[in-house]
Order: sequence, then structure tokens, then C-alpha cells
Amino acid sequence: MQVAGVEVLVEGRGSRSIVMIHGWPDTHRLWDPQVALFGERYRCVRFTLPGFDDRRTPSLDELVETIRRVIEEVCPGERVTLLVHDWGCVFGYQFALRHPQLVARVIGIDVGDAGSRVNLAELGVKGRLLVLAYQLWLATAWRIGGALGDRMARLAARVLRCPVESARIHAHMGYPYAMRWFGVAGGLGKARVFHPQVPMLYIYGERKPFMFHSRAWADELAAKAGSRVLGLPTGHWVMIGRRREFDEAVLSWLAETESGDQRPLPSSERQNFSISR
Repeated sequence: MQVAGVEVLVEGRGSRSIVMIHGWPDTHRLWDPQVALFGERYRCVRFTLPGFDDRRTPSLDELVETIRRVIEEVCPGERVTLLVHDWGCVFGYQFALRHPQLVARVIGIDVGDAGSRVNLAELGVKGRLLVLAYQLWLATAWRIGGALGDRMARLAARVLRCPVESARIHAHMGYPYAMRWFGVAGGLGKARVFHPQVPMLYIYGERKPFMFHSRAWADELAAKAGSRVLGLPTGHWVMIGRRREFDEAVLSWLAETESGDQRPLPSSERQNFSISR
């Protein structure tokens, strides 16, 4: 299915939908193992973010709009579960803040309140320099582009131990970093720290030089009814480094929180759905 200029894959059985959004430098293929397992119980919806398999540079507003259109057209009348990782967290969280009526639950992986004042304070000088170094490198690779930019992006992926085949990585995938540091496509000035109003499962890797969340944010989340915070002994790609523990935790939490995730949308909100493609 083509929606808002992206190819959307819909797989699996069940009446409840999980919308999966990847980050850098992945594509919809990141979720192949989860679709194979979760599809036995849930309807799995995934797509590759604009700009990750082409040369578009969408704005934050355009990315949120893409997510909205995918959900409204593929899951009409449903409150979905978001499963998001890395930049997928950033864009998915902003979508949930702007369209809370479409979201029943959120599963965030390894990115919480990244970049908030509290998170930056906990990073300290060394952590902030490390973040600045790799993000500016990728933003610069995006600006340079071409063969040199691709080599820079692939080098960064090797240093960061990214479990993605090198040939699939290209410089344009780094446009979110250019948005952050160079203000490309309007930048990320509109982004807000995500404090979910729905149940949320947050899973993060413990074996990293710095965290993409603050302790205060994680503690606040863990105290919310229906929400859970889980650290696993692995790196940033938790769903790969600790696949079995990750999958078990997600399925267990989904089963625990299923009672209210299929509330139908009020008729006034259903009337606002646009089905044009």
C-alpha cells in the first residue's frame, strides 16, 4: 500500500495494530524478526521513513503528517500501539503529542528525553562531546553527500557498531542530524519532551557510553500506572542485541495492557479522517 509517498507493509493477524518506526541508519527491515513473532497475535504496520530510501528531506511537520496519514488510512478508527526506536522515537513521540487520540500505547526503545536539560546535565562534558562528535559527523556527511558522504556515514556506523549491512547505508539517512544541528527543513525547534499520557514500555540498552534518557524521566515513567522501564545488558539496538528478552518483555507487557487499547474513537474524531492517497 502506498500512503503519503511511502510504501506501507501490513502483515500479521489480529484486530490490534502495532505501528513500527525505525531510526538511523535502518529501514523497515529492522523489524523483520518482530513481525515474524508479533504477527501471530497483532497486525504489524511498518514503513521506511522518507529520506532513508530516497533523497527527500522532510520537515518535522511533514514526518508527523506522514505517520498520521499511515495510521488513519491503514488503521481507520483504531488507537494503535507505537513501537519506535532511535529517531523513530523522536518523530513518533511528536506524533503522539500532536495526535493523542490515535495512540493507545507506546513502546520506546533506547531514546527517552534525549537532549532535554536534565539529560544533558547527566551526560556531563564528556558525554556531550561524544554526542556532538558523532552527530555533527553524520550531519556533515549529509551535507557533503555523494560517495564521500556515504563513506563517512558507513564509517560512523562501524564505529557505533551498527548491525546494518554497510552497503545499505548512505549519507542522506543522516538528515535528522542535519535538522538538529544545521536547522535543515525547519529544524527540530518545535519538538517537545515526551511525557506520555498512555501506558508506555521503555526498554533501553545499559552497555553504552551515555544514555538517551535522564534518570528523572525514567523514574517518572516507571511510576505511571501501566507503564514500565526495563534496562537490558546490551547496546543501542536492544531488539537485536537481546532479542529474546526484548520480545518476551514486549509481548508480556502488551498482554498486560490490552484491556483499554481498542477503545473506538469518538464519532467526532472519526469524521476528521482523510482517506485520500
